[in-house]
Amino acid sequence: METRDIIFSVVMVLSAFVLVWKLVYGDSPKEDPVIVMSSVILIGMLAILFLSVGERLRRIEEEIEEKERSLRVSMQSVEEKVREKVDTTTRRLEEVRNEIIRRGYR
Repeated sequence: METRDIIFSVVMVLSAFVLVWKLVYGDSPKEDPVIVMSSVILIGMLAILFLSVGERLRRIEEEIEEKERSLRVSMQSVEEKVREKVDTTTRRLEEVRNEIIRRGYR
């Protein structure tokens, strides 16, 4: 979790507190701190939800990058094996062709 995410969460919770405080106590003299605290808790939970979703997306991205690297290495390995087999087969065909040419001239 980055410092930026924590700062944004704190600002979100504080702004919700101020907003609800003004809505509840600004126009009417009645005191109901339950509304203020429940609103602050709700906004806090939303902030935590956003942070957890962001963290989960970051982990998924890292897993995809790891699999991509692994796939790239596997493809290189297969490419090298195929290249070796093609070279071996090409050499063998060249030997057979040279053998046929030598036999044909005798």
